[in-house]
Amino acid sequence: MTENSVRPDTLVNPPIVVAVDGSAIAYQAAAWAAVDAGLHGAPLLIVTSIAVTTGFAPGVVLSDDDVRILRTDGERVVLEAARAARAAAPGGELDITTEVTFDSIIPYLIDLSRRARVLVVGSRGLGAFRRELLGSVSTAVTRHAHCPVALVHNTAATDVLTAEKPVLVGVDGSDNSMPALVLAFEEASRRKVGLTALHTWSDVSALDTPLPGWGMIQEQEAEVLAERVAGFGEQFPDVPVRRMLKRDRPVRALLDESEHAQLLVVGSHGRGGFTGMLLGSTSAALLHSVDCPAIVVRNG
Repeated sequence: MTENSVRPDTLVNPPIVVAVDGSAIAYQAAAWAAVDAGLHGAPLLIVTSIAVTTGFAPGVVLSDDDVRILRTDGERVVLEAARAARAAAPGGELDITTEVTFDSIIPYLIDLSRRARVLVVGSRGLGAFRRELLGSVSTAVTRHAHCPVALVHNTAATDVLTAEKPVLVGVDGSDNSMPALVLAFEEASRRKVGLTALHTWSDVSALDTPLPGWGMIQEQEAEVLAERVAGFGEQFPDVPVRRMLKRDRPVRALLDESEHAQLLVVGSHGRGGFTGMLLGSTSAALLHSVDCPAIVVRNG
C-alpha cells in the first residue's frame, strides 16, 4: 500500500475517488470506498478541500499562518481517512493516494469524476459547517458527476454479516435502467453475492384496492422484468438472481427491500414507476431514508 499526492490524470486503471471532511460519515465512506477499490483492483484517491467558504462576503485574504493551519488540518483529515481505509481492507495491496486542495469541493469533484471509476461521498454535506442530511455536495455530484456516484449513509456496510447480503437494483423496464443493471451485476459478481432485481408497476400503494385488469398488467410487467434480467445469465453465471415484482410506489418498495441488501443501485433517471428517480422529490425521499450504501448510475 502506498500513499502519495499525485493526481490520477493519466491512469489506465481509473481510481475510486472518495471525498472526506473529518466527519464520522466521511470516514465510513472512506471505508466503503477502500473495500470497493479492493474488489475492483483499483487505486483509491482520498481527497479533501480546505477552501474557505465566504458566501457573498468579500474574499478572505489568508495569511501564511492561516494557510499552514488549514493545510495541516486537511492533511490530518486525509490521514485519518487513509487509516479507516486500511482498517476496512486489511492485508491487500491497495494503492492509496491522498490529496488536499484549496479548490471549491463541488467543481473539483465533478472534474475528478471525468477520470474516476466511482465517486464516493457521505450522505451528509461536506464541510465543517454543513452537516445537513443529503447536503449540497452529495446532491450536486449525484446530479452532475460523469461517473457513478456512491452515497454512504450511517454505516459502511463492510461487516461480515452485511457482506453476505445481496445487491439490490431498481429496474423500470426502460433502456435508462440498463446501465444500473449492468453495474449491479458487476458489483454482485465481485462481492460473490446474489442480486435482487426489483420492478414496480404502479404509483399507488399495494394496500390500495386493485382495479379491473390489474392481473393482466401484472403478468405483462413480470415479462418485462424477466426479459431485462435474462440477458445477464450467460455473462454473470455466478450471480443468482431474485426477481421481485411489486404493485407499489418505487420509493417505498426499494426502501423496504434495502433493509435486506448491502448495496442499492439505481439509475439517474428512468420512465414509468421510476420517472425522475434521483432528480426530484422521488430521489430526495429515497436517499434521505435508505440506510445501506447506494450507487447512482448516470445514463449515457
